[in-house]
Amino acid sequence: MLKKLASYIQQYRRAAILTPTCMIGEVLMETLIPYIMASLIDEGVQKGDTGAIIRFGLLMLACAFVSLLFGIGGGRFGAQASAGFAANLRKGIYDNIQTFSFANIDKFSTAGLITRLTTDVSNVQNAFQMILRIAVRAPLTLILSMIMCFITHAQMSLIFMGAVLFLSLCLSLIVKTATKRFSVVFERYDDLNASVQENVSAIRVVKAFVREDHEKTKFDLAADKLYNLFVRAEKVVILNSPVMMFTIYACIIMLSWLGANMIVVDGTLTTGQLTSMFSYVMSVLMSLMMLSMIFVMLTMSAASARRIAEVLDEKASIVNPDQPLTRVSDGRIDFDHVTFSYKQGKGEAVLKDIDLHIRSGETIGIIGGTGSGKSSLVSLISRLYDVTEGAVRVGGEDVRRYDMEVLRDSVSVVLQKNVLFSGTILDNLRWGKPDATLEECRAACRAACADEFIDRMPDGYETHIEQGGNNVSGGQKQRLCIARALLKSPKILILDDSTSAVDTATDAKIRKAFREAIPGTTKLIIAQRISSVQDADRILVLEEGEVNGFGTHEELLKTNAIYQEIYETQTRAGGDFDKPEQIGGDQV
Repeated sequence: MLKKLASYIQQYRRAAILTPTCMIGEVLMETLIPYIMASLIDEGVQKGDTGAIIRFGLLMLACAFVSLLFGIGGGRFGAQASAGFAANLRKGIYDNIQTFSFANIDKFSTAGLITRLTTDVSNVQNAFQMILRIAVRAPLTLILSMIMCFITHAQMSLIFMGAVLFLSLCLSLIVKTATKRFSVVFERYDDLNASVQENVSAIRVVKAFVREDHEKTKFDLAADKLYNLFVRAEKVVILNSPVMMFTIYACIIMLSWLGANMIVVDGTLTTGQLTSMFSYVMSVLMSLMMLSMIFVMLTMSAASARRIAEVLDEKASIVNPDQPLTRVSDGRIDFDHVTFSYKQGKGEAVLKDIDLHIRSGETIGIIGGTGSGKSSLVSLISRLYDVTEGAVRVGGEDVRRYDMEVLRDSVSVVLQKNVLFSGTILDNLRWGKPDATLEECRAACRAACADEFIDRMPDGYETHIEQGGNNVSGGQKQRLCIARALLKSPKILILDDSTSAVDTATDAKIRKAFREAIPGTTKLIIAQRISSVQDADRILVLEEGEVNGFGTHEELLKTNAIYQEIYETQTRAGGDFDKPEQIGGDQV
């Protein structure tokens, strides 16, 4: 895991190396200052030697100035290295997510991926900066201060040894306990982010059903749970301070008592040496405290690092073959005894032994109850998922043999959940074809009956679309998504219940325009209304993942019980089913 994350330092290696180098220089200068101060007191102040005072004073100033320069360099390089490391991590995570198949995405919640890109990366960034600076500074200060203590007065240094052993024992217990408690804290961020994301994205529904109080309660529960976990972990961490202060005061008392005796009674210790010992005791004990905080910070970030590594290590379950095909000859579709299940083939089968053969240019209607496998079936054509058993062929070739970009450019899919992006209408349309001209966009919108409302907008095709298409109606959003798919000039067009939000007259216009605009394109239309599929060349009836019927509207009315039941229900209900109507002189 560490090796994986370290590989993302990349172009910031120089800054990452210079940071600890500067820290070493800073610590060396800081460690020399108390030693020089002892000489200044003993050789200059006590003996009244002004020259010695000036000499040692200037030397201390020089050390302090050099230490300052090293400190500034360490801070600057540390910030560059940690911020750059975090930027590379975020880019690496995001880039890897773009390669995921639907099966990979199913493993991670949206909130979980957002947490990894934000909170988890920030935690790792802070830990990395701490490793570069404090993790170098603290142990080096501890070691050098201990050495200088022994050089100054070996007997008095035994006080430090006892203090270090006591503090090390206490801090190890604190860190061990805090580690267990912090390991679950950041996982709870997913629940909090999920609550926020769900509320913000569905704010119109929340307000329409007056469920603000319910959403507040749900958020408060997630926030309180996170708060309680943090408090529980921090209760252990805050013990650092009293333990540290107790140790510092105990050392100061021992140094003062023993030092005074050695100066006054024995004469084995000088005033300057005692003064430097006070400086070193603070350096030693503060170094230990910083080390304990490093361990706590690393503990907090370890869970984040693992979660980041999970996304970075995730390999796309669907990849290009070694020698991919780069051309789709036509829109033929063959399902050769296909069985499919989610969870990368380990779940319950949602499609069972599907054997279908669709000719290029045909219009196929697909109808069935909720959960019958309609969306799962069409997602196999553009290889959003791979089959568990059998094979799906497009243009006579197994879809697993195609270059994925070529295949998906040849298969336009308008998904059940329509998505528009922030930008102009023209920007959204050109997702289908980046270099599309305005006239091409207009033609696609005419075929999708989107020009009717675009022309009424003050800014026309330059009208701004909010994120998610929240400033257009559901029917308008569907028609824009259909136009976007038509711009690709696909060999296969899949409409996954993509006209459910438009009125039946507009639905009929769209179907008529399809026959005229893209006659050679194979069209698969998933719908709940029989009126949306009745004029298709053939209609597929799915039931619990199996083919229940496949034929024309008239054939299924005579032979298929499920189709007959849907037809009778919609005819009796009136309004869900339309009789053939005249549009522009043609019957549809």
